[in-house]
Amino acid sequence: MNLRQIRRAVALGFEIFLSIVRLWLLRLNGPRTLETRARWMGSSSRRVLERLGIRCTVQGLPPEHGMVVSNHLSYLDILVLSSVMPCFFVSKAEISRWPLFGWLGGSGGTIFLDRGSLASAQSVASQITERLKLPVAIPVLLFPEGTSSDGSQVLLFHSRLIDPAASAGAPITAASIRYVLHDGTPERELCWFGDQTFVSHLWKVLSVGGFEAEVQFGEPHIYASRRAAAQATREEIIAMREADDRSAALSL
Repeated sequence: MNLRQIRRAVALGFEIFLSIVRLWLLRLNGPRTLETRARWMGSSSRRVLERLGIRCTVQGLPPEHGMVVSNHLSYLDILVLSSVMPCFFVSKAEISRWPLFGWLGGSGGTIFLDRGSLASAQSVASQITERLKLPVAIPVLLFPEGTSSDGSQVLLFHSRLIDPAASAGAPITAASIRYVLHDGTPERELCWFGDQTFVSHLWKVLSVGGFEAEVQFGEPHIYASRRAAAQATREEIIAMREADDRSAALSL
């Protein structure tokens, strides 16, 4: 345990408390719509990242409609992506049962998926379809790998939940996320994978001296099928991450 960890843990707890207060205050202005909840989550994420000293850089234009598909490295991805654009996340149902964080995610409009249930998959697909029809500038964000990885490769994409966007002819945008530690430590150290517990990983993140998240958006495309979308967006994300790795190597 060090002073940095303690200071950041206190700051994180205080910011979460303030976020809950802001969410409650939204009720004073009338019913909390999906749009206001997503924007609340975005503003809360920006404040949390600022408290933790995490800087975000963005390449490309964050889309305002359709679906965004991204690689998945950690729960930090949710804070980072939400901070750069309002969005509706699709997340595994286990997160909904996390103390406090599950409630916060649900309050932000997250759609939760029970990966072992066909009925849940069908319900989530229906909810995605409805979100895509909303007259608001907020896309649905999906992690098609289905789990977070150590960053060494982009796992195969599951196409089932891409289908609502592909079938509706909605634009689908690829997004690449990457973490760069200032002291040269490999990205893997910030990835949450394997049997690491949430608490132990978060405690490790709080001890990191400094790092930034790099987000890159591709161009939106309309795809003929969910499988074509899954393959094309995965290849695009791999190419974006490889280009970033080459640039980082040349700067050393």
